[in-house]
Amino acid sequence: MKRPRSALYVPGDNLRAIAKARTLGADMLILDLEDGVAPEHKARARENICAALREGFECPVLVRLNSSGTVWEQDDQEAVLCEKPDGLVLPKVEEAGVPRSMTLGLPLWLMIETPRGVLAAPDLAAEQGVAGLIVGANDLAHALRARPSADRTPLLHALSAVVLAARAHGKFVLDAVYNDIHDAEGFERECLQGRDLGFDGKTVIHPSQVAVAQRAYGVSEAQVQAARELLSAWEAGRAEGKSLITLHGQMVEAMHVEEARAVLLEAGA
Repeated sequence: MKRPRSALYVPGDNLRAIAKARTLGADMLILDLEDGVAPEHKARARENICAALREGFECPVLVRLNSSGTVWEQDDQEAVLCEKPDGLVLPKVEEAGVPRSMTLGLPLWLMIETPRGVLAAPDLAAEQGVAGLIVGANDLAHALRARPSADRTPLLHALSAVVLAARAHGKFVLDAVYNDIHDAEGFERECLQGRDLGFDGKTVIHPSQVAVAQRAYGVSEAQVQAARELLSAWEAGRAEGKSLITLHGQMVEAMHVEEARAVLLEAGA
């Protein structure tokens, strides 16, 4: 699976939203049975999601189940696992050792939404079958008693801890949703912050956010050109027998060459 720059939550009880999601170009969809669906609509959401999975999608599709221990847990598993989505999203995971009976071999994406979840993130990321970690900042901020902040200063330690855990074990890691769908500037600013912190992409809740996340977490033409220039200079230097080179006054070594190649690979260049 390629790096998911955007992962769109889609409420399972909304057939129009599911149909619309197919057209938006998100890297990943998360069909939701949990917070995005009212209790009285859970059964209908389950039916809608199973039907949509049978129809198929052009991008990877995950299903977010209701939490372990809820009255919907067993029905979710029996219905959704039969349709084999590309993975399962498990909410509010706080400790390693998720029962393998829940997965039937499907990749797991674990939501880190509590202080205990943050502290357990290294063990969670190390688990076999875990594909990625997803931050749930709303619940996390509530549990931390953190006050709202546009720059997310109260959450920075926790956000970086989750990124560190994912990177240590080679797993994907997705940033939390941005709640104000009308604040395009704030959303883009948070996307850029998440990118700079090391996240692979961002979970989104509205169609208007998909393209912004794709752009923020994507590879620009300027980055492609810079990568090509670096590789050209490196190859010329190596041909002259140099172990290191400088480019625009900056030292270039093998690590930078690997980064440049990764940029071109992701850009298809």
